[in-house]
Amino acid sequence: MTDAKKILEDVRQGIVSTDEALLYFQKEPYADIDFAKVDQKRSIIQGNGEVIYGQGKSTEQIRKIIKTMLDAGQKNVLVTRLSADRKKELEDIEGFSYYDDAQIAVIGGMRCADGIGKIAVVSAGTSDLKVAEEAVITARFFGNETVRIYDAGVAGLHRLLSNLDELMTAKVVIAVAGMEGALASVVGGLVSVPVIAVPTSVGYGASFDGLSALLSMMNSCASGVSVVNIDNGFGAGYQASLINHIR
Repeated sequence: MTDAKKILEDVRQGIVSTDEALLYFQKEPYADIDFAKVDQKRSIIQGNGEVIYGQGKSTEQIRKIIKTMLDAGQKNVLVTRLSADRKKELEDIEGFSYYDDAQIAVIGGMRCADGIGKIAVVSAGTSDLKVAEEAVITARFFGNETVRIYDAGVAGLHRLLSNLDELMTAKVVIAVAGMEGALASVVGGLVSVPVIAVPTSVGYGASFDGLSALLSMMNSCASGVSVVNIDNGFGAGYQASLINHIR
């Protein structure tokens, strides 16, 4: 349930007055803090609050954005692409937790799992783990149960086939692979649910930092495969969450 729906439901039940609800909707749509315009109405439009992309931002910028979001009533904050060094400078924030492999910080904890099924995250190799973990933690943050199936690439197909039960009972599958990116097509041919393919920048020179995997996944002959950008585990986890909350 979005914040807006909850407020309207609370008005209906007499928990919140109409004046309090009106004040919420009359607030500025964003907070201008000079270097950033922090969206305060994202949850009304999209159902989820704004997410902070940490890479390229200073510690003080991230800190101030987090404070602005919390002050506006956002209970949980996700910060992606946050380096371990930057994490050390922010861990004094109340409710701060950090996921090393995903390079993600969470303030305020995860949402309770309220999706209708499980999201399976499959990675081709151990080198794809960081991107896969970004997808996992993102999906968990937005209220989804996740299953990890790692190091199950097509170079050893039996490793993937031994996990068919988990794959075929998932509501959405995220397939993370570099090199030639064949994993997405194989998974797409095994399941009856949407497959979100994530190309990674893992591979030798002719992989062109993930471009080869990206093009392979976009040219997949398997039905039901969609593709996000190179190394975009966050985008895959978010999209999978949207699918898993459709009722």
